[in-house]
Amino acid sequence: MRIRGRLEKEKQMRMMATMFTNNSPNVLLSTKIGYSSSSRRRPTPRFFKFNSSTPIVTNYPLAAKPAIRAFSASTVLTETDPLLDSTATVENKDKTNNKVLACPICYEPLISSTPILSVDSLRGATLQCNTCKKAYYSKEAHIDLTASSGAKAYGELRPIMTEFFRIPLVSFVYERGWRQSFSFWSGFPGPEKEFESAKEYLKPVLGGNIIDASCGSGLFSRLFAKSGLFSLVVALDFSENMLRQCYEFIKEDKDFPEEKLILVRADISRLPFVSSSVDAVHAGAALHCWPSPSTAVAEISRVLRRGGIFVATTYLVDGPFGFIPFLRPLRQNFLQISGSHVFLSEDELEDLCRSCGLVEFKCVRNRGFVMISATKPS
Repeated sequence: MRIRGRLEKEKQMRMMATMFTNNSPNVLLSTKIGYSSSSRRRPTPRFFKFNSSTPIVTNYPLAAKPAIRAFSASTVLTETDPLLDSTATVENKDKTNNKVLACPICYEPLISSTPILSVDSLRGATLQCNTCKKAYYSKEAHIDLTASSGAKAYGELRPIMTEFFRIPLVSFVYERGWRQSFSFWSGFPGPEKEFESAKEYLKPVLGGNIIDASCGSGLFSRLFAKSGLFSLVVALDFSENMLRQCYEFIKEDKDFPEEKLILVRADISRLPFVSSSVDAVHAGAALHCWPSPSTAVAEISRVLRRGGIFVATTYLVDGPFGFIPFLRPLRQNFLQISGSHVFLSEDELEDLCRSCGLVEFKCVRNRGFVMISATKPS
C-alpha cells in the first residue's frame, strides 16, 4: 500500500510539472536522476526562479527521462558545452590577434591609435600604455618597443654581437650571400627546407599568431606571412637596419600580404607582449646570438599561451671539437667578449628549455645544425 501511494503521488507531481510546462512558455523543465530505489524518502518538488514569474519544477522520478526545454523570445536558456566554449575561444582569439603588444616596462596591453596593425598602418602610429602612461611611436615602418624608446640623452653599451647586426652593411648582405653560407660551414639545410621543417613542429598552432624573434632582414617572417598559415606575424629584431631591410624586401613584392605582418623593434630579454598571448615563437639562427639565452627563453615561455610552441635553429660545437682542451673556459671568455653563446651539446639545449618552463623537447640534426622544438605545458 505504501508503494502504491508513493507511485500515485509521483504521478500527480508529473501531471503538475506538465501543467506548468504547458501554461508557461518561459519554463525549462529539467528531469534528473535524484531518487534511489533503495531509499524510502519521498521525493520533494523543488522550485527555482530564473528571471521569470513562473517557477521551475525539478522532479526526481524513479527512472531518468530526457530533459524538456521550452523557449520563448524573451527567455532563452542554454547549457554550457565545453567543446563549443573552446571553439568560441579560438574564434575570439583569431579576432584579437593584433592586440598582443604590451608595454615593455609594465607588460600591460598597449592601446593603439589604429584599429588594425599592419606594415602600412604602423607608419605614424602611436601606442599608449595606460598604466605607466608612456607612448611608443613608429619609426618609418616599425614600432620601437624597447624600454629605452624615446630616450634622447641616455644610451647603453650593447654587446659586440648585438651592435654588429645594427651596421647597415651587415643588414644589406645578410640575405645576399651571408645567410646562404651557413649551409657550407655548419650544415644549415637552407631557408626553404628549414621553413618546411619548422611548419611540421608548428602544426598544432597553425592559424594563430607567431613571433619571428631576431628576424634579421625578415627572411622567415616573410615566408610565414606569405604562407597564410598564421593570422599575424610579428617580425621582431633589435636592429633598426635589419627591420628597414625587411621593409624594403616587402615593398619589392607586389603580392605580399602586408595586413598579415608588423615590424617591431624590441629586446629579446624584454619582449613587449602580453603574458600568455602568443601561439608560437620562431628564432632562426638566432639562439647563439643572444647574450643570455636563458633570459630570452624565459621571456618566450612567459608570452606563450598554454600549448604554445617554440622553434629555433642554432649550431653545436661538438663531435671532434669536444676534445679541444679547456673548451668550456674558452667558451666563457668568448661569451664575455662577444655577447654571443656557443652550445656544446643537445643536452644543453634541452636543459635550457626545461629550466625555462618548456617541455616536450625535440630536435633534429645535420652536422653542426640543430633545430629544436619545445612546448609550453597545457
